[in-house]
Amino acid sequence: MSKLNVVESGELSIHPITGRIGAEIRGVRLSGDLQPTALEAINAALLRHKVIFFRDQTHLTDQEQEAFAKLLGDPVAHPTVPVREGTEYLLELDSLHGGRANSWHTDVTFVDAYPKASILRGVTNPEVGGDTVWANTATAYDDLPATLKTLAEQLWAVHSNDYDYAAAASYARDALPEQARAAYERYREVFVSTRYETEHPLVRVHPQTGEKTLVLGHFFKRFVDLPGSASNHLFEVFQGYITRLENIVRWRWQSGDVAIWDNRATQHYAVNDYGDARRVVRRVTLAGDVPVSVDGRKSVTRTVEKNPKLAAAA
Repeated sequence: MSKLNVVESGELSIHPITGRIGAEIRGVRLSGDLQPTALEAINAALLRHKVIFFRDQTHLTDQEQEAFAKLLGDPVAHPTVPVREGTEYLLELDSLHGGRANSWHTDVTFVDAYPKASILRGVTNPEVGGDTVWANTATAYDDLPATLKTLAEQLWAVHSNDYDYAAAASYARDALPEQARAAYERYREVFVSTRYETEHPLVRVHPQTGEKTLVLGHFFKRFVDLPGSASNHLFEVFQGYITRLENIVRWRWQSGDVAIWDNRATQHYAVNDYGDARRVVRRVTLAGDVPVSVDGRKSVTRTVEKNPKLAAAA
C-alpha cells in the first residue's frame, strides 16, 4: 500500500481497499468511550469511503456495540423484526433462522427515513464463504450517461417489505434441516407482519456530502406511473450500474470484525455460498433522514398495515 493512500491520525490509520469504495481502519479499539479525535476520523472515513472495516474487535459485547453505535448517531430498532434479547436495538441475523440476506439491498428502504448507517459485527463465520459485498451508489450515478441521469432524476419508485430479502431464495430454505426450515418460515412471517410501502426518488441528494446517489435494491417494487414491464426493465438498467465490478468491495469476515456502511450511499449483498455452515452477524442501525430528490421533494410512506393473512391466522 502506497504511503500516499494511507491516512494516519495518531495510532489510527486508514487503508483504502479499492479505488471507489471501502477502507480498513487500523489502530483503534471500538468502544462506547472512544476518543473524539478517533470518532471524527471514523466519521470522515465513512463519508469518503462509504464502508469501513475494523479487524480484531473481539472485545465487543452486544451492549458495547450498542454503546459505540450511540456515538455515531441515534440507534433504531428494526420496524418488524424483534431485537435480540437483552438489547435495545440489536438485530441478529443467523443463517439457521432465515438470516441469509443474499440479494442486493439498502437496509429498510421500505420506510421513509431509512437508516443512515449500519454497524455489523461478525460473531460466527463459516470456515469458507460468507463474504459480504458492498456497492457505491454515488459513483453508480456518476457513471450514468447524461440522458440516463436526466431520466433517473425524474423517476420515483415504490419500495416495500413484501419482498423479504433475508428469505428470498427457496434453495436456501430447502437446504436447511427441518427444524431450521420452520424457523426460516417464521422469520419470513415476522418480517412482513406489518406491510410498508414508501415512495422514494430514484436519485437522492446526500445530506452531508451533497452527492447524488441511486436508491434501489430489492425492496424496490415498481416505478411510480409506469407499467410493470417497463419498471422491471428500468430497474435492471439502473441496478446494473450500481453493481458493476468497478463500484464494489468484497470483505472476507473473521470473528470480531466490524463493518460500518453509509446506508444512504451503498447497497450490500451477503453471499450465500457456505452451505449448511452457520453464519451469525449482529447489526445496529442508526436513524436516518427522509430522502430529498434533486428538485427538493421528500420521500413519503404511503402504506402501513398489518399483514391480513397473519391477522386472520391470529
